[in-house]
Amino acid sequence: MDNQSTLLEVKDLKTHFFLDEGLVRAVDGVSFTIQRGKTLGVVGESGCGKSITARSILRMVRPPGQIVSGEIIYHRRTNGSAQTELLDLTKLDPTGPEIRAIRWKNIAMIFQEPMTSLSPVHTIGDQIIEAIVTHLDVGKKEARDRAIEMLRRVGMPQPTKILERYRHQLSGGMRQRAMIAMALVCNPELLIADEPTTALDVTTQAQILELMKGLQEDFHMAIMFITHDLGVIAEMADEVVVMYLGKEVELADVDTIFYNPGHPYTKALLRSIPRIDEEVDKLEVIKGTVPDPYSIPAGCAFHPRCPYYVPEKCASPEFVKVGSHHWARCARVAEINGSFAHMRQ
Repeated sequence: MDNQSTLLEVKDLKTHFFLDEGLVRAVDGVSFTIQRGKTLGVVGESGCGKSITARSILRMVRPPGQIVSGEIIYHRRTNGSAQTELLDLTKLDPTGPEIRAIRWKNIAMIFQEPMTSLSPVHTIGDQIIEAIVTHLDVGKKEARDRAIEMLRRVGMPQPTKILERYRHQLSGGMRQRAMIAMALVCNPELLIADEPTTALDVTTQAQILELMKGLQEDFHMAIMFITHDLGVIAEMADEVVVMYLGKEVELADVDTIFYNPGHPYTKALLRSIPRIDEEVDKLEVIKGTVPDPYSIPAGCAFHPRCPYYVPEKCASPEFVKVGSHHWARCARVAEINGSFAHMRQ
């Protein structure tokens, strides 16, 4: 990849939680790259480390969690030029001025549930205006005008009146639009969207996804889109990282993930969603359950649920290259890729 197009590199990131019950390796050696103006989809079952990876990037992991190793290299453009400086976010003080200046101005985040992310005691306008005056050299009046304009751009009805309202006075779709407006009001280079449409009805979900794609084009920003919904991934992503128990198990462009997946877990995920070109009486279910995070199986963590597990071969799977831009963490990927009966053609 061209270094000028690279925005963020996550290298062997490990974020662990040191609890009384034991050690939880929430993120256990994840690596990926986000390109400028592109969308990286991050997909996996609940508990696989998607949200903790996002919070690690913004240095928002609260104790007893902490980043124990790895790098998060932000290619920050200097003075609006094409030149970049490399900044390792893991080296910054999580409460220090440098990372606080980056949050929202350069890297912003839409949280899973805006009902709990938005303040219940401040108006929508107060929260958006605070983000503007904190990061941009503008007065209160200009900040208010910017807030109204951004609410208008995200399709909020009567944006001037919405400024004076509280979160409980808005519908789910309106709260989500308010969160998006607050995240984009400082024109960030990267927007991290953590399951932004999960709690919304299908119609509102489609509107939000279309809105985000339009705003991405307008602002030329990158998006890290976290979800468990493969349909959303197909709609939004250019590249996809599939995660399982804190590790990336597959990385490829979106077409490869859907039409030529390499890892048994990715294949199982795809078989568990309905398709309009197939009639099935019952969707396939991935056997077993996600293991206890306090006792993750040795070797391939997916092996208790994998129909292709062979002890002598699957003891220590590496993240191997299986295509021009396609990697999978599976010791038998070359064997099963050609013989898998339900592989997408």
